Amino acid sequence: MLKDAKAAEIPAKYVLFDTWFCSPSSLLQVKDIGYDVIGMVKKSEKIHFRYSGRMQSAPAIFRAAKKRRGRSLYLLSVEAEVVKGKQAIPVKLVFVRNRNNRQDYLILVSTDVNLSEEEIIKTYGKRWNIEVFFKMCKSYLKLGKESRTMSYDAMTAHVSIVLARYMLLSLEQRRKTDKRSIGELFYVSCDELQDLQYMDALIMVLKKLVSMITEKWLFLEKELNAMLDSFLENLPKLWHRCLERCA
Repeated sequence: MLKDAKAAEIPAKYVLFDTWFCSPSSLLQVKDIGYDVIGMVKKSEKIHFRYSGRMQSAPAIFRAAKKRRGRSLYLLSVEAEVVKGKQAIPVKLVFVRNRNNRQDYLILVSTDVNLSEEEIIKTYGKRWNIEVFFKMCKSYLKLGKESRTMSYDAMTAHVSIVLARYMLLSLEQRRKTDKRSIGELFYVSCDELQDLQYMDALIMVLKKLVSMITEKWLFLEKELNAMLDSFLENLPKLWHRCLERCA
């Protein structure tokens, strides 16, 4: 399925896993396809990462490493490696306090080590909405129950029909409960509040400067022009070019 999604050029960056799928082999396989993974690691002594030059389980890493103090969003963050045979990729392990049990912790892993800890936690949090979506489709829209066919095309058609039902119901719910859906009022308001262009703002600032100078101090026109010329020559080159176009 992931290979088909990649071949179809679906614009996705991350695959979200729960502990059931989050094994070293899965992380490596998804990375080879071209996606990064953000998942939850099972607190098991059988799943190992290479950290500080030796293979260790995630709980062992947590016990040995120094934790963050205070009421931080996460307890610990370390960079390690996932190893399977001769393959190895860098990962970031983020240990998060369990909100349901303050004495417990959860372990998140990301194959994109450039993400911050906050981004990893926020992105993984979106998995719950996906789980609710599938739960709704299975429980109320008969996903997987309405069709018993063994044909791949028929299964694809069945899933597409279920997803279309969900989108129509979601649209109707939003129209009834979300004030942002009142006609085109939102878009009309955006069009009326267009951003001020950069050059117009620059000209307004300079006009205000000239107005304040003439109000506070008395200068001959020749002196004022000479002072303004000196001021303009010392402006950054970008501003200088913009003002030359306006002149």
